[in-house]
Formats: sequence, structure tokens, C-alpha cells
Amino acid sequence: MRTREELTSDQLAALGALVNGRISTNDSVLDLHGRDESAFPPVKPSAVITAHTTQEVSDVLKYCNTQDIPVVAFGAGTSLEGHVLPLFGGISLDLSAMDKILEINPDDLTVRVQAGVKRMALNKKISSDGLFFSVDPGADATIGGMTSTGAAGTTTVRYGSMRENVLKLTAVLADGTIIQTGRETRKLSAGYDLT
Repeated sequence: MRTREELTSDQLAALGALVNGRISTNDSVLDLHGRDESAFPPVKPSAVITAHTTQEVSDVLKYCNTQDIPVVAFGAGTSLEGHVLPLFGGISLDLSAMDKILEINPDDLTVRVQAGVKRMALNKKISSDGLFFSVDPGADATIGGMTSTGAAGTTTVRYGSMRENVLKLTAVLADGTIIQTGRETRKLSAGYDLT
């Protein structure tokens, strides 16, 4: 079984340089990122990094992969299953600052957002166009968190879960590779749908 990973001062400095110093080992920040809404006991990460861009996420994951540092993504901390708990220490990679709504296409009934956008903020923004985001897990979760867990809720029977409501993704693999999946069209026959 893997043991808990504590970071060295050199690793903390290297990681901080990748994100313009947005790294914290402050106890209150570690506490916040070591708990969610599940019944599991809190587990503090060794450090919290706040990413602002996909490239920063890639750079952090690339470095952590070479150093064998565990990484857990963190959005709003609303998980009911313990997804955000850093059981082996390492990094809690906070994506909540990636909260931009990049594009709204009312005619296509689509939006393009970053992972840290919260469900209620998205609904507030698109309501002026007569739209609403239909997946409602009950919490004000981030779109990234909802996508990663395949969130569903009270509206799933009528509108589908996240699986049916995400057309395209930009994702970062554990080695830092940035990939694109899916298409902006609802139906195509171009091969497997990894989204």
C-alpha cells in the first residue's frame, strides 16, 4: 500500500514557480481542501495549488508525475463520495479559479465553460437568454466536478445526466498531456466518443 507523501521544500518551490506562487501549506487552507460533504474523515493534503489555466494544470501534473507526487482535483468540495480527499497526501489541485464562462450559444443551446464554473453561476448567467443548465445534483458543484463524477439529480429522467449534457472536453491527463474529446455537434459517426 502506498504511504503518505510529504513534499520537500525543493518540490514546493518548483511547484510554486509553475503557478506564480499560488501554492499554500497554511493549515486552514489544507483543512478546507481535506474535506467534502461525505461521511469520511478529513484528510489534509500536503499542499494546495490554485491553477488559473489549462496550461498550469498541465505543468503541475507533468511535474508531479515525474516526482511521483499524488494529485487530487478540487472544485467546490461538494462530493458525497470522498472524491476530493487526498488519502496519500501530495497536492490538492484547486480548479475553482478556473471559473470563466467562455462562450454562450443560445441558438445551439450550448455553452463553453472552464472546470471551476459553479452550477448556479452558470444558470444565473444563461437565464437572460431563456436557457438553464438542467443537471441538478442538489449542490452548487462545479461543472468540472459534475463532469468527473457523471453527476445526476432530480432532472435526470427528463434531461439526462452529465454524460448526455457534455459534448466536448479539454482534459489534462496525469502525465500533463492536454487532450480534446468529443465535438460541438450532437451526433456524428467519427469513431468512439471519449467524452
